[in-house]
Amino acid sequence: MSELRDQIEAALRTVHDPEIPVNIYELGLVYEIRIGDNNRIGITMTLTAPACPVAGDIVREVEEKVREIETVSDVDVTLTFDPPWNKDMMSEEAKLELGFL
Repeated sequence: MSELRDQIEAALRTVHDPEIPVNIYELGLVYEIRIGDNNRIGITMTLTAPACPVAGDIVREVEEKVREIETVSDVDVTLTFDPPWNKDMMSEEAKLELGFL
């Protein structure tokens, strides 16, 4: 199961918010990855701002990229704003890339 989780994380690292040159995983936008029966994947995520104009595009891209993993049977992405995202949720790599360190 850890191999599948690694594949999911790798797929999420290919999804970017078009306004920020860092992937959504390193930005800390992915709150939870659940692997259920028959490799049904549940992802709980947020966005940097509730009024994000490309919210639908980002969620759709997450679904598509994870669904492309051969052993995944289905993907359910839940968008939440609780807790609200803040820059402390970013990885050290993302903070460095964006000049916060």
